[in-house]
Amino acid sequence: MTTVLKKSTSNGHDKLPKYEEQQAKINEVRRMIGPLPEKLSIYCSDASIARYLRARNWNVKKATKMLKETLKWRLEYKPEEIRWEEVAHEAETGKIYRSGYADKYGRTVLVMRPGCENTKSTKGKIRYLVYCMENAILNLSPEQEQMVWLIDFQGFNMSNISVKVTRETAHVLQDHYPERLGVAILYNPPKFFESFWTVCLVSFLFFCYCSITFSFIFFSL
Repeated sequence: MTTVLKKSTSNGHDKLPKYEEQQAKINEVRRMIGPLPEKLSIYCSDASIARYLRARNWNVKKATKMLKETLKWRLEYKPEEIRWEEVAHEAETGKIYRSGYADKYGRTVLVMRPGCENTKSTKGKIRYLVYCMENAILNLSPEQEQMVWLIDFQGFNMSNISVKVTRETAHVLQDHYPERLGVAILYNPPKFFESFWTVCLVSFLFFCYCSITFSFIFFSL
């Protein structure tokens, strides 16, 4: 069985501001952020600010607060400085990797295989996830800002579930990578997963991308 979670065209908003209003809100967020060093200014492009505004339903104050927290996180965590040598051991089983192809819309495909977990360090797992997210974003086509997740559950069992890792993952994705997920495809989820996946995965994705409306399509291969 394969499950597809797809973002609706409405993006979860019943009424979007007009273009002029959107641009005014983007400019207001930039004004409230204030001057930034060059290394951070690239994260305050119109497209980037718009993602934070969409994630906060175009509320300028909330979006500004969220973006400021991300900028602070980037200064402290330095995700762009994570090097392959630092996380290579996390990748040995291929539990997360960027595929060599994009979907028909030019979106990077990030493959996740939770059944291939090979380490116990929450810090190491999150650092590797951030490395993969940064790499996937860098490889997006110029006209795209979202990616596809292909989650392959082959070999997955209850021992692969970690509440702490899930919580930390949700925190990073929700707070610092808003509006980055276009489609999540769940391939071959285990039978027991069907009964509580709305509590586990859907709740996780909801908190990570709170402005998204999902439709769920079930079909057998």
